[in-house]
Amino acid sequence: MIPSSAYNGREDEILAGLQMGGPRRRAFEDLLYSSYQYLIREGERKYQLSGEDSASAYSDAIISVIDNITNSKFEGRSSLKTYTTQIFFNKCVDLKRKSTTTKEKVHHQTYDLDPLILMLPDNARNVVQQLIDNSNRSLLQRKLRELGEKCRELLLLFEDGYADREIAAMLSYNSADVVKVSRRRCLEKLKEKMKSFKIGYE
Repeated sequence: MIPSSAYNGREDEILAGLQMGGPRRRAFEDLLYSSYQYLIREGERKYQLSGEDSASAYSDAIISVIDNITNSKFEGRSSLKTYTTQIFFNKCVDLKRKSTTTKEKVHHQTYDLDPLILMLPDNARNVVQQLIDNSNRSLLQRKLRELGEKCRELLLLFEDGYADREIAAMLSYNSADVVKVSRRRCLEKLKEKMKSFKIGYE
């Protein structure tokens, strides 16, 4: 049972419409699409995607949201807006990563930074920027990958401004306090991997 307190009136309407099925569902699919269509511009700005690519990522995200709602995979621990936004951002990262991989195959001497680099918290980003200045881009890419998907997702959500309780819901942590501890550990892991550069941060 999805707690209605997590949503506003429009979100309640969209969720109910998508769950009812039948020919009327299409209208609610369109309503969902139009409700957060502004995210396409966010994709262009935040991930340096073209308008076409950002729109494609948004369409894929909406399809995923609809599928998760109709298949009861959406548990309602965050608002529909937050849920849709996170799926869209993940799609953007995937699209950016594929684009980067393609460029690296064509231009073997060109290093395109992993988009997650730009999404680290400020204190970690200071470390990152110093590494970039030292032309250690390929090393940085490798170290970020070594953090693991969970840490990368957590840092991404934190940089996007989500509250700890929202991150806990989206990444299935037990509580906001667990998120805080986990974030600290992730940053410590990054610091440990880069300690040979003698670059410290709080």
